Amino acid sequence: MAVKKVKAVKDKTTKKVLISEAPEMEEKEEAGAGADFSGKYIKAVGRRKRAVAKVRLYENGKGIIMVNGMKAGEYFPGEGVNLIAQPLKVTGHGRDFNFSVLAQGGGKQGQVGAVRLGISRAILAYDPAAKEALKANDFLVRDSRQVERKKAGLKKARKAPQWSKR
Repeated sequence: MAVKKVKAVKDKTTKKVLISEAPEMEEKEEAGAGADFSGKYIKAVGRRKRAVAKVRLYENGKGIIMVNGMKAGEYFPGEGVNLIAQPLKVTGHGRDFNFSVLAQGGGKQGQVGAVRLGISRAILAYDPAAKEALKANDFLVRDSRQVERKKAGLKKARKAPQWSKR
């Protein structure tokens, strides 16, 4: 079910506001065709570097992962999809769920790590018996490494200007 957006346009001659319907987004509907992203869901949050991923796990799915309205393969080209799907493969829930993810901040690699952690936490909330498999592969560990801040008087976080004797 598509949400219709209303676009307001001002008519300068009569000073009235005209309301028209914006064209529907057919591409996004096609990307999630056949995916059921309605009803009850389990939510979890994953973080990595400066990236945050809000994950929703929908039961009785087909294994579809949507990230910011796009399929995961389109949003994370290359090895990103394989890294995201690792918790599903380890627990054996490869085609049991649909995931809707909102990834914000950081870069693509940070978002991949955040999504993987969010998916792992959502699976853990759904199936506590999967904790051993997830924990053995370090999918429940939040990677706390952050970029160190730049200090005053230095070129970078630790790089000092070249020292000169005279």
